[in-house]
Amino acid sequence: MTNLDTWRALLGERDTDEVVTKALVRDVELPGGAGTMALITLDNGFDHTKPNTFGPRGLFALNGALSEIAERTDLAAVGVTGKPFIFAVGADLKGAAAVASREEALAIGGLGHHVFRRLGELPIPSFAFVNGAAMGGGLEIALHCAYRTISAGVPAVALPECFLGLVPGWGGTQLLPRLIGPEKALKLIIENPLSQNRMIKGAQAYELGVADAMFEPADFLEESLRWAAKVVTGEVVVERPSRDGDDGDDDWDKAVADARFLVDMKLRGASPAPYRALDLVALARTASRDEGFAAEDEALADLLMGDELRSGLYAFDLVQRRAKRPAGAPDRSLARKVTKVGVVGAGLMASQMALLFARRLEVPVVLTDLDRTRLDKGVGYVHAEVDKLLGKGRISADQANRLKGLVTGSLTKDAFADADFVIEAVFEDMAVKKKVFAEVEAVVSAECTLATNTSSLSLTEMGAELAHPERLVGFHFFNPVAVMPLLEIIKGAATDDATLATAFAVGKSLRKSAVLVKDAPAFVVNRLLTRFMGEVIAAVDEGTPLETAEHALDDLGLPMTPFALLQLVGPAVGLHVAETLHEAFPGRFGVSANMGKLVASGKPGVYAADFSLDPEAVALFAGGDRPSTAEEVRRRVLEALAEEIRIMLDEGVVAAAQDIDLCMILGAGWPFHLGGITPYLDRAGVARPRFLEPGVASVPA
Repeated sequence: MTNLDTWRALLGERDTDEVVTKALVRDVELPGGAGTMALITLDNGFDHTKPNTFGPRGLFALNGALSEIAERTDLAAVGVTGKPFIFAVGADLKGAAAVASREEALAIGGLGHHVFRRLGELPIPSFAFVNGAAMGGGLEIALHCAYRTISAGVPAVALPECFLGLVPGWGGTQLLPRLIGPEKALKLIIENPLSQNRMIKGAQAYELGVADAMFEPADFLEESLRWAAKVVTGEVVVERPSRDGDDGDDDWDKAVADARFLVDMKLRGASPAPYRALDLVALARTASRDEGFAAEDEALADLLMGDELRSGLYAFDLVQRRAKRPAGAPDRSLARKVTKVGVVGAGLMASQMALLFARRLEVPVVLTDLDRTRLDKGVGYVHAEVDKLLGKGRISADQANRLKGLVTGSLTKDAFADADFVIEAVFEDMAVKKKVFAEVEAVVSAECTLATNTSSLSLTEMGAELAHPERLVGFHFFNPVAVMPLLEIIKGAATDDATLATAFAVGKSLRKSAVLVKDAPAFVVNRLLTRFMGEVIAAVDEGTPLETAEHALDDLGLPMTPFALLQLVGPAVGLHVAETLHEAFPGRFGVSANMGKLVASGKPGVYAADFSLDPEAVALFAGGDRPSTAEEVRRRVLEALAEEIRIMLDEGVVAAAQDIDLCMILGAGWPFHLGGITPYLDRAGVARPRFLEPGVASVPA
């Protein structure tokens, strides 16, 4: 029995729910008499909203098509492309979550390698014409081809596997570093997945060397075939740096070491997938193709059977599905049109928001402030950021000029008279915000939506004195505004459906993932982070060495340690939120006297500029006589989070535990490999009763 027969016996009928991506073959005569190309189009029969993926049956179908092509003697080349807007986006994740044994997992890796490598090992040249999104196995099938073209309109190219708890397991860790070098390859394999699963566009992929040629979308396939014909006839010769075997590339080890440092800094050993990927890229320097692919098979099999994958798939499903259909959002048809935006304030947060509104909504945005210097600085910040985008080639000169023209400043709120959406970003003080909205309401139209970026204050109280409190909504961004994907939309006691619908529509236009939140102190993310921070600081106040408490939860792989997070948000802000929550829930949220000392000292936190602990700042927390161990601190924090989440769900702060998970993943950087905070607390045994039914966090819906 051949390997193929074994794989077919293991996988052939395993997943009857697989949406099969077919390999449709047609003959194309290449221009200039270059010969006949067998062109494979990957197509699962659905439109672009259901991308091509590879499950076992799809791989066997592609293998059958390649076998027929291999038997022909009349072909000059073979090509592969995708259906409109989509090349392929990798493995069928639903099927991957259902793998029941290591033997099956090994078979998935082996089958993918067997089929994909045939493209690059045919006796005729092979071409990938990447016409649309190419991720995971979709990019890997392109890498197996001898040549690649890419459309300038491709919106997403990525190897997201480490983001999910896997490795690129169908050739990516071996082929990509040899094609573009280890440093560039590791950006795609490690750095981008661990940076909120960042994608690159077609032009960036071409610049990295992933593709050999780039053409415009309008005539992409026609131009790609014309280029392929020139390659076949020898008119075009593609030259690449040699990276075969032990080629003396001294930068290889350094690139791997630098990437390992990044992974250690972000995860502190908490997730195995990025480390396995690093080992595979290191191996690619000297391994033969067979050795490298076999190592990928082993890594893939180990990870497919691990908890991290199930957790990552649950988190991925939240971000891809629940985030796009927010629970409780009103009918979008109720949303009011927004043709002009007002921003009260001209500080950093306000300026970031102004730029985002201008870029995404493409409508006039006016900043207001009472101080001319602050106002000029705010508008100047926006213009400077536009210049940076222009310098990086992310926008054209015309777009830059248009964006600068859209963002203006005014010393009076009269400029909001024709605005449809006004948001405040002033100091976090109830009296200040009430005064602002009273002034805004006096000049705006009856249809204008009023929004607050408050991070903790009561929306209902804020709007109590308004003539029309029904049009006030919470619109809470996270910093940095352009990067953090979460938007907490808060419904006050009077907020009506038209206002909520407008907020969700604007949030979608801003490309944010919005979650509906009840008007409760500090909402979701800040409430949980404050409870988390409060327990750590309380342990230090009681006498636990700061370093012990600081690193007690390192094994979770959180993006920041507690005191590093405190330094980022600022001790004064942290203290203010703690005081707000203490006022609401004095039994669970304390106010540290030592935190007050830190704020009074004027120090930015407990770390010095070189990231070493500042002994003077640490000394402010001395005096306790009841120290805890790291494990005791860890348990204390997890039990406190479980308690707070249970209370929040009982209060109806959000619709379901999945919304807590979504908020923490997108707003606090809760690691994907942990699969959401509620399933993690379930697994840790501190949630009584469980937040989710068994199996909910194992297989995507």
